[in-house]
Amino acid sequence: MPLRFPVKAIIFVFVLALAVMYQEAPAQKKQPKKQAAAAAEVKPVLPVIDYTVSMSRPWTHLLEVQMHVRWDSMPEATELKMPVWTPGSYLIREYERQVQAFSVKDAAGTPLTWSKTNKNTWAVNTKGVKDFTASYSVYSNELTVRTNELNDEHGFWNNAATLFFIKGQLAAPSTVHVNPANSWRVATGLPPVEGQTNTFRAPNYDVLYDSPFEVSDFKEISFDSHGKRHRIVVSGEGNYDLNKLARDAAKIVEEAYKIFGEYGYDNYTFILNLRGGGGLEHLNSTALQTNRFSFAPESRYKGVLGLIAHEYFHNYNVKRIRPDALGPFDYENENYTRNLWVAEGGTEYYATVLLLRAGFITPAEFLESKATTIEQLQARPGRFEQSLEASSFDAWIKYYRPDENAVNNQISYYDKGELVNFLLDLTIRADSNGTKTLDDVMRYLWTDYFKKGRNYSPEDYQKAAEMMAGRSLDDFFAKYVRGTAEIDYASIFAPFGLDVRVTQPNARRAYIGADLTEANGQLNVRSVTMGTPAYDQGINSGDQVVAIDGYRASQNFLNSYLAERKPGDKVRLTLFRFDKLRDIDLTLGANLRQDYNFAPVASATEQQRKLYHDLFNADL
Repeated sequence: MPLRFPVKAIIFVFVLALAVMYQEAPAQKKQPKKQAAAAAEVKPVLPVIDYTVSMSRPWTHLLEVQMHVRWDSMPEATELKMPVWTPGSYLIREYERQVQAFSVKDAAGTPLTWSKTNKNTWAVNTKGVKDFTASYSVYSNELTVRTNELNDEHGFWNNAATLFFIKGQLAAPSTVHVNPANSWRVATGLPPVEGQTNTFRAPNYDVLYDSPFEVSDFKEISFDSHGKRHRIVVSGEGNYDLNKLARDAAKIVEEAYKIFGEYGYDNYTFILNLRGGGGLEHLNSTALQTNRFSFAPESRYKGVLGLIAHEYFHNYNVKRIRPDALGPFDYENENYTRNLWVAEGGTEYYATVLLLRAGFITPAEFLESKATTIEQLQARPGRFEQSLEASSFDAWIKYYRPDENAVNNQISYYDKGELVNFLLDLTIRADSNGTKTLDDVMRYLWTDYFKKGRNYSPEDYQKAAEMMAGRSLDDFFAKYVRGTAEIDYASIFAPFGLDVRVTQPNARRAYIGADLTEANGQLNVRSVTMGTPAYDQGINSGDQVVAIDGYRASQNFLNSYLAERKPGDKVRLTLFRFDKLRDIDLTLGANLRQDYNFAPVASATEQQRKLYHDLFNADL
């Protein structure tokens, strides 16, 4: 684990050391000249680090990196390290596997010897030299928001997946100079170095690794909000309207501002690639990816706006209002927290809130999205196996690596987290008679934790919610956050004049219960949900379904064949398992999947109407 010292701590230690050196002895009123001269020659503690990232042959997918280090305190051996993960994406990704052609030379060009001491460490025999340059290439051919891609169209990279750090020196400042290919331009959230083209500075590695780069012939547009400049950079061609995108993003930014009353940054950059999918949050920027034709029709475009809202709100919730373990970061090991249900689930809830308040979705659409989330949660037996806190903690080994049994033993801290944060908001509103909301919890964490340089714990989040509700919420958190109790939706929605209606529209239809996928003429079992006929009677994931009652099986034929059957009927499935043909006699069951929707209660009280109006700014 690397030593990690916040910049303020290092400055404090350095200043304290100087203060001790200048302290007058009781019998000596003036410092000797020799001591004063020695103090004036105190060498800087931190190394000076300058990176150059080049792309001379982009079609090879190789980012060419030079790391120039000048350090008066250079040890005999200097350990250069590559992060193994990037904040916001909670999985060890082993970025070091893409490094090749490593070499290192001193200031005179003489090669220095080095050795690989573990998977992500290059130990350089610096022999006390004060100046050296490490050179290496990073293979970059995977376009996601957490990895790198370089080709003849653009370059996109995360610094955590690209740039080494020196062991124990995460507080060191650095600069990054980019040599673009094809006269491309450079976009990043890092501030530029005055007077130097395509050169940017970072005060420490938590900022450096939190600032992705896009280098291409991108389109861009800017807008101002409350004195802060916001830049949108779009790489790729598609059916987007750049002016409309800026107007709509500005509305989202404005709604977030209304919650907190301020921004935590001087400027903000949206980096949007029109390939891939997903987003990753950063301190004053975000990396976004979507299909190039996802800007129309309006129903698809709302998905893009939802992505923008989610990643933008993260600049408040996660990047500044930080869960216990998420910053300063350990870039070589897992950083465990039980608060991802707040960090990600809470942010997803606020993404829909921002869209609602900005007028992009109606109250009916908002509630419909929550009903869909409830349906998906209720269809997962895993809701009885894994709590929200456990899902958060185990993200490193489970969330990003779902298998065929995930539906039975896991829930998503995104989906259930969104839902439970919504229910917590409703609970606070009802308990406080509408005087407090989840907004107040966010503002409290902003003021009492972010602004005071503190991270919050699971207990802190519960305490903040209880302060706003005006009562203990231990029962709520014990059941729905730390536990796996079934959620009592009806009682939570009732104060808002909403009736939760549950139906089983397919209860009379026969079904097998296996999740099937068809490709290349083969019908395969992808997963089997616990409690279904398939699960209880021996169908396995990976089975290839060949026939039903002797007739060739396809997805369409199977659906139509089962439509003529009823629960309790028997069928014979013929399938391949491990290339061996076998028959399974199976009794069909009833499809008990539940549909949820919301409807106004018959005779709403004035209090119910008020709470509903305060929530949606609309009448019940």
